Amino acid sequence: MPFVKVGTENQADIEIHYNDHGTGRPVVLIHGYPLDGNSWERQERELLAAGYRCISYDRRGFGRSSQPTVGYDYDTFAADLSALLEHRDLRDVVLCGFSMGTGEVTRYLSTYGSARVSKAVLIGVIPPFLLKTEDNPEGVDGHVFEDLKAAIAKDRYAFFKNFLDNFYNVDVLGPDRISDQAWQASFTVAVGSSPYASYACVDTWLTDFREDLPKIDVPTLVMHGTEDRTLPFEATAARLSELIADVTVVPVEGGPHNIGWTHPEEVNTALLDFVGDESPATAAAAANAASV
Repeated sequence: MPFVKVGTENQADIEIHYNDHGTGRPVVLIHGYPLDGNSWERQERELLAAGYRCISYDRRGFGRSSQPTVGYDYDTFAADLSALLEHRDLRDVVLCGFSMGTGEVTRYLSTYGSARVSKAVLIGVIPPFLLKTEDNPEGVDGHVFEDLKAAIAKDRYAFFKNFLDNFYNVDVLGPDRISDQAWQASFTVAVGSSPYASYACVDTWLTDFREDLPKIDVPTLVMHGTEDRTLPFEATAARLSELIADVTVVPVEGGPHNIGWTHPEEVNTALLDFVGDESPATAAAAANAASV
């Protein structure tokens, strides 16, 4: 299996597992918590059929990547992404992140620039800043995240059950848009993640990206479910138009957090149009048409 070394812990290598399929313009797919790179299957299939090269990888602590107890911060996550792009010498890249993966895209472009990147896609976004503070009243109360950490520490398996129910809005969208079997597959991946990483990543969600976002200098497409219970639309995606210069925000009506699985028609239509030569505005129009 292909891996890239990104560091060490107590003389043991920390390695990131990745898959690299297809030819053509490269699209790098960065997964969300608590899944892995295979969670992009509904997007990868369409991208490959359209002639694109798809590179997906497992974040440290998840999937088949190493499970260290160090490096669960966005500077390190962005460095891991940079190591992969350099390892494969990828250029003219479309960076596509979901949920936690939107943080990698944002911090990478802020830190390393866009020399290798031509466009960015953010799905179910975590920026700009989740935590409610005096200068960020739109955020979420800090006790919510402390409660999440307490739930993980008490019973990680029960936590993932509740988390994934809201991740997919199962009570509303199951079983038509999220089958019992698909939900169970996500649960299996989640419980296979590093216990340390599943806890440590909660603090990572509170990263302040407000200074990173204005540094994004490539066309950017944002897609976000209007019924997202994990990262509420108004606290996240709705705020990005004021922070990214060249951005189109596409609300996916009725969509939960993982719209890539539950609403693939809307997501894939907008994604393929955006990755191609069409403008973000055209991608937005296509997504809206697909949802009618």
